[in-house]
Amino acid sequence: MIEDNDDLLNEANDNNEGTITKVTGMYKDWFLDYASYVILERAVPAIEDGFKPVQRRIMHSMKDLDDGRYNKVANIVGHTMQYHPHGDASIADAMVQIGQKDLLIDTQGNWGNILTGDSAAASRYIEARLSKFALDVVYNPKITEWQASYDGRRKEPVNLPVMFPLLLAQGGEGIAVGLSTKILPHNFIELIDASVKHLQGKRFTILPDFPTAGIADFTNYNDGLRGGRVRVRAKISQYDKNTLVITEIPFGTNTSSLIDSILKANDKGKIKIKKIEDNTAADVEILVHLPSGISPDKTIDALYAFTSCETSISPLGCVIEDNKPLFVGVTEMLRRSTDNTVQLLKSDLEIKLDELEEQWHFASLERIFIENRIYRDIEEEETWEGVIRAIDKGLQPHIKHLKRAVTDEDIARLTEIRIKRISKFDIDKAQQKIDALEDQIAEVKHHLANLIDYAIAYFQRLKKDYGQGRERQTEIRVFDDVDATKVVIRNTKLYVNREEGFVGTSLKRDEYVCDCSDIDDIIVFTKDGKMMVTKVDAKTFIGKNIIHVAVFKKKDKRTIYNMIYRDDKGGPSYVKRFAVTSITRDKEYDMTNGSANSDVHYFSANPNGEAETVTILLRQSGSIKKLKWDLDFADIIIKGRASKGNLVTKYSVKRVELKEKGVSTLKPRKIWFDDTVQRLNVDERGELVGEFRGEDRILVITQAGIVKTIIPEITARFDDDMIIMEKWIPKKPISAIYYDGEKERYFVKRFLVENESKEECFISDHENSHLEIVSTDWRPIADVEFTKERGKERKDNLEINLEEFIAVKGINALGNQLTKDKINQISLLDPLPYEAPEEVPAEEIEVVDETDVSDETKSEAKEEKKDSNGEAPPDFEIDEEGQITLF
Repeated sequence: MIEDNDDLLNEANDNNEGTITKVTGMYKDWFLDYASYVILERAVPAIEDGFKPVQRRIMHSMKDLDDGRYNKVANIVGHTMQYHPHGDASIADAMVQIGQKDLLIDTQGNWGNILTGDSAAASRYIEARLSKFALDVVYNPKITEWQASYDGRRKEPVNLPVMFPLLLAQGGEGIAVGLSTKILPHNFIELIDASVKHLQGKRFTILPDFPTAGIADFTNYNDGLRGGRVRVRAKISQYDKNTLVITEIPFGTNTSSLIDSILKANDKGKIKIKKIEDNTAADVEILVHLPSGISPDKTIDALYAFTSCETSISPLGCVIEDNKPLFVGVTEMLRRSTDNTVQLLKSDLEIKLDELEEQWHFASLERIFIENRIYRDIEEEETWEGVIRAIDKGLQPHIKHLKRAVTDEDIARLTEIRIKRISKFDIDKAQQKIDALEDQIAEVKHHLANLIDYAIAYFQRLKKDYGQGRERQTEIRVFDDVDATKVVIRNTKLYVNREEGFVGTSLKRDEYVCDCSDIDDIIVFTKDGKMMVTKVDAKTFIGKNIIHVAVFKKKDKRTIYNMIYRDDKGGPSYVKRFAVTSITRDKEYDMTNGSANSDVHYFSANPNGEAETVTILLRQSGSIKKLKWDLDFADIIIKGRASKGNLVTKYSVKRVELKEKGVSTLKPRKIWFDDTVQRLNVDERGELVGEFRGEDRILVITQAGIVKTIIPEITARFDDDMIIMEKWIPKKPISAIYYDGEKERYFVKRFLVENESKEECFISDHENSHLEIVSTDWRPIADVEFTKERGKERKDNLEINLEEFIAVKGINALGNQLTKDKINQISLLDPLPYEAPEEVPAEEIEVVDETDVSDETKSEAKEEKKDSNGEAPPDFEIDEEGQITLF
């Protein structure tokens, strides 16, 4: 392409008298130079000190101006422009970002708020100085490599000698030309602990910690490399039955953007809220008020699914090393930073050792010079060279113990000693100084010989001096996936035109079906036995004569469809029961035997596998004597949707009538509790809670003395202080021992949950009242340990049978006083044996999905059923009167 441009330019040059300058070289060189400049000098931090160039120059300028007092940020920005060849706005913005991380800069004034997104005041109104931590770990001019500034007038550091994994502590983000970087911030204390582990040769793991706190799932963090993903959530809890409170927000958001996302989701109908209050000050507090009748648990999941209350962050570890971009994980970053800190500590010790040895050398020379009165040897000398020779000659008998040779510079320094100092010279003090220097030299040599131990002690000192108040803020948790279709608010209405075969949300003049959302799928059955699942839309043609339409739930094995259909025109009729668990969207499925003229006599959809009884009425034909009989769907096995079904009759059916509604024939649903994500599930993750039928509930008791029963929904959420969660047995009493703050005594009570739909507190409401123990055993035993009184022996422990101690009373009863003696602790022992009443089992019929049974198994079953003629017998026997006998 560039060569074609060259030809065009040459041709244009030949045809025009004006001069045309080729820009080919500019394309090749200038763009590459610009890209390299942006990568190296602006966007990506260096691995050595963790700073971008502008940040490094700001820190260097602050050190230039540092006198312990605050400086105007505008003054610091102006000073930084001597090193940074860009505008003041970029410098001020970079400085505010460093200040908001609360590590290197001690700020004063309005520096903005990362929680609300408020910007900082103008640089002329705010002040800053270096923090004690920055002065401790960032600067050391003696081991700093220097270079000329952009205009050659000043010296600036190539890299600052940072002796701490600063890049991981602060994080870093930048977009360059052709690449970008996003290093997430990590916890100060955890970084120090990881550095110590690395120096000790142990393995370590570090995970991000965000200044906005929140909850994070680091399962796919991938060590901060490309392809990793971090899910971050706001911390949302239930304030009261109609109010949610957000107390922590995800990293990368602020309260303004979060509230905007909630309002947008409400406007789109994904969630339903009444109003929002933002009470954020030093801490986040956003109150989300819900309309009456809206589930708080579902709303919390909906906030995670449809708003910025859950965000996803993609880290990308990219740094500059040796003037080249390097993609590296956070573990390797910490190793390199720690190793670099060790080398800097070594260089610092070596310089310190040289300085101490120089001080010892001159202190020893000074003592020899004064103690032996060598200064008198220069009285007769008239030239400088003579003075040097005289002093050198006088020193020779006394310098054998020195560690290096005496130079002319050393002798010159001796000549600069004042007479006043010589006259007041104290030999004992001089020796003490030399001894102290020797101790310091020995200490530094010890540190150099045990460099790793010295580095570990250095990191531990940093943790002790600066670690207070820097504990982890972000809670680490494994998230469950929120199914958006289960928590979305039904924000629109679904209609059907059965005769014409249309379904949709715009058919407002036709039959109303149900409320739905715009992300739902719907399942539709037609009179000719066809089924289709499609997405909700304004108007969709399915097929004429629709007999059933509803919102489709994927992997739903509890909704059972009962159907009686005629196979082909004039053919036999069959009965079948089936579930629809998985499908291909917009594909038409035939629920009959596949004949072209099939027709559905009867159809019902049953959310809990109900099996009704219907009456079959035949048409009068020939010698049929019995034209009417009942068929109970409970006798029909639930099979896959592709099954043909069982023969009802070979005669023509006039109609099928519902005689009696049925009850569920499905097994009770098993529910598990996954403690890792604190959620219920039906996927066998965690501990089995129990088997639940439609009316069963879950009992929940918290440490705060709250008891409630809830419907076992997968979307249910649980408090952090939950101590009991089990299947609720209404007649099973709850036993509790609690401390009454007002009476300052322990009380025992036993009660039943009287109002299953109400959350109640069963301890007194005094601020000092607290729950000691609670049990749901039938016959619990408690062990009471008394406090030892001064001068007396401790009383023997008291063992109490709570069943005998107090009868079952109302939930609001105070209970019986346990004892007047002071109690040290109360614990539960193994309960007494009790034979609980057995539950009456439901008639169990398992749902068999067609995907669960192999073709080989089906064919084997058919072979076993074949009679002597090689034909498979029917599932029914029909006598001459048309009566069906089920096998």
